[in-house]
Amino acid sequence: MVTLGIIYGDIGTSPLYVFKAIIGDYPISTELIYGGLSCVFWTLTLQTTLKYVVLILRADNNGEGGIFSLYALVRKRGAWLYVPAMLGGATLLADGIITPPISVASAIEGLRLIYPDLPTVPIVIAIISGLFLIQSFGTSVVGRAFGPMMLVWFSMLAILGLGWIVKEPGIFAALSPHYAYLLLTEYPSGFWILGAVFLCTTGAEALYSDLGHCGRQNIQISWVFVKICLLLNYFGQGAWLLEHLGGKLPEIAGGNPFYALMPDWFLIAGIGISTMAAIIASQALITGSFTLISEAVRLNFWPKVKLRYPSDMKGQLYVPSVNYLLWAGCVGVVLYFRESANMEAAYGLAITFTMLMTTILLSNYLYRQRLPKGWIGLFLIVYLALEGSFLLANLMKFTHGGWVSLVIAGGLVMVMYIWREGSKIKRTMTEYVKFSKYVEPLKQLSNDMSVAKYSTHLVYMTGAAQADEIEKKTMYSLFEQSPKRADIYWFVHVDTTDDPYTMEYIVDVVVPNDIIRVTFRLGFRVEMRINYFFRMVIEDMVKRGEVDIRSRYSSLREQNIAGDFQFIILERVLSYENAFPARDKFIMDSYFFITQFLNKEDQWFGLDPGSVRVEKVPVVIDPVENISLQRVELKRK
Repeated sequence: MVTLGIIYGDIGTSPLYVFKAIIGDYPISTELIYGGLSCVFWTLTLQTTLKYVVLILRADNNGEGGIFSLYALVRKRGAWLYVPAMLGGATLLADGIITPPISVASAIEGLRLIYPDLPTVPIVIAIISGLFLIQSFGTSVVGRAFGPMMLVWFSMLAILGLGWIVKEPGIFAALSPHYAYLLLTEYPSGFWILGAVFLCTTGAEALYSDLGHCGRQNIQISWVFVKICLLLNYFGQGAWLLEHLGGKLPEIAGGNPFYALMPDWFLIAGIGISTMAAIIASQALITGSFTLISEAVRLNFWPKVKLRYPSDMKGQLYVPSVNYLLWAGCVGVVLYFRESANMEAAYGLAITFTMLMTTILLSNYLYRQRLPKGWIGLFLIVYLALEGSFLLANLMKFTHGGWVSLVIAGGLVMVMYIWREGSKIKRTMTEYVKFSKYVEPLKQLSNDMSVAKYSTHLVYMTGAAQADEIEKKTMYSLFEQSPKRADIYWFVHVDTTDDPYTMEYIVDVVVPNDIIRVTFRLGFRVEMRINYFFRMVIEDMVKRGEVDIRSRYSSLREQNIAGDFQFIILERVLSYENAFPARDKFIMDSYFFITQFLNKEDQWFGLDPGSVRVEKVPVVIDPVENISLQRVELKRK
């Protein structure tokens, strides 16, 4: 039930607009009806069922799905694979911005059959805004509420379709691929109709993106029911169209065969159910976008934005910044296109790039699984040809609004590229030194009463993965920038694991009650709450007698009062002492511009702001050289 509410909203509401887009302004004919139905059936079979439900759901990363999860499984096969991962992720996010507007607008416009002059734009914006508002409660809550509604929706699809199929049972002849072949090769401009046919499978990528929210078995079992209901409705629309041969769709049934299936007495209820289903349709892309961004953050494709986990249910998360971004994009799309017919012309172009990129990554995954090369080659040939055809047909939409989604995708790709390359450039300047070299100086500093005490416990967050290493800048902060005497020095490192729910820690007592290193091993689905986790570690060490955290001041120690803890975060800022090449300068300037709008490191790690001090460390990556500076002697009169 949760799966129906979360996963299948997008692909489940495609009957609202697919056949409307296929027929368009063409005169209704048997060739168009049978050919369109055949194309829809085989697209759902080859693209959605075989590629996504059967094959790609098996490529999970510890239960998590999505194109970035797939990239994480194959990235060791080639450094270049980050390109299809980046392009696929960006285009999926971009096309997801059109999904809520087109679904909700298609449903709301059905009210014009009753109220012809109804202004739909304000209603669509209000509904979309309400949907994004409830995301903070978690997809578990959303799924439980939406699941029963989607069950009603799919049941309605099947019943409405069957009502017309019994009148024209011969419509099932369209299952033959022969009709699809005739439409694409002999019907005038038939090949370009693929752009409309493709709309029936645009929600397939969301099935994979939302894998971590519901699980593979739930998705696969649910798809059997969903596909049957979808096909019954599509074939029911085809049966209705057979009774109106020679007519033009815009002139009959309000221009949408979906609503024509409904008897007059059911129209208001049907539009209400359709509207609710359209609202739910947006959920699949929203939850998929949250998953996508969390994966991108872990793989360093996206800035470290705040991730929230609103429930204890596995896979549930909420990304506030992405929620605002999607909401703003959806409202912008509604205001720009205004009508669902205009959105249909733009919808689907970007997602074809996502599916092509997924095919490339999946072929590498299949190779890694040691499948016979012949089967992998056949998979590539079939799906590159199929999705390449869809892409070619969808390119017709570029001038009709498709450029909007590609511009959005281009902006997202730029952010990903800048963040990835900026992080890589920044890592090149991080210098590590042997920690053992500083153990004795730290002990001496701790006992040097001539230096004012900084705190009882001084905690540094360190990025050094090796226990015997430490960043040189950390030692600079301790000894040179402003000598910091403390009774106990703590060095805390966070290691993110591929297992999404790992919660482990390692304690290395370098010098008892003087120098201690703690390494947290946390899964990429575990919320960063280092302040709380560190306190748990301290309590456990006190119980074991491994550390004495009492204040070293005699008056406080007698009362068993714990000493104060001070966290130090070293924030990197770009130094003026750099002479970059033009490309690197643009990347680093953009990188640090983006960081201005992000959560600070202490917020990212979940530290208590009252116990954190942030020190700015200048980043000198490519120092200015060959500067000629001459001294001129002072001449006194």
